[in-house]
Amino acid sequence: MDILLSSPAMNVFEQMALDECIVRARPHEITLRLYRWTADDAVTFGYAQFISEVRRALAERKFTGPYARRPTGGGMVFHEGDLTFSLVFPSFGRPADIYKNFHAHIHAQLNRLGEKGRIFDKNLSVSAYAPSINHTASACFSNPVENDLLAENGHKILGGALRRFGNTVLYQGSLQVPQARENPAYTNAVISAVRSYLAADLHPHRASEAWVAQAKELARTQYSTNAWTEKF
Repeated sequence: MDILLSSPAMNVFEQMALDECIVRARPHEITLRLYRWTADDAVTFGYAQFISEVRRALAERKFTGPYARRPTGGGMVFHEGDLTFSLVFPSFGRPADIYKNFHAHIHAQLNRLGEKGRIFDKNLSVSAYAPSINHTASACFSNPVENDLLAENGHKILGGALRRFGNTVLYQGSLQVPQARENPAYTNAVISAVRSYLAADLHPHRASEAWVAQAKELARTQYSTNAWTEKF
């Protein structure tokens, strides 16, 4: 059964852990989850990014909140009012094609809301996708890559990161427009995009106490540890 998963408010480490738990529990089914955050702003950074460069970037922004290494790739993302979501689904497609096609569906839904942005279609060199650029941590929303969504003024408003677990895909995305978390129209746009992209019949489902407990334990033993945070 395809589900729209409702989960309690979580910190950044628990958010990453719950996404991994979903991959383990539902590798052959579609699960969309819209994050609910605890009060603190947070940062996530890509699996392969160097912690020294991440910390330097955080200091430059004078950011003192929590930060966590994602299980997916990509660059640094500041979660300060964005609509953050994850999508788990089976697919044999190429990651680049998945990214392109999914973002096209989100773009179409945002257009219906009057967000007249565009898809970034510039071909970039391989180095633009590296976790480090000139010994500086890549910042997702400062450095758009192909098939990210941009506002009319060129500001990036949607980016995401993918990881394959066998034939299961984990996508973690961030929509950064004013009132993204508060306005239910944006939530509905993401839900509609998933339904159209995957022909998914999403059924509302609440995360069980067992799932939440499992995520909290994985956050404690992995995602919040120095061994994970300082992996590279």
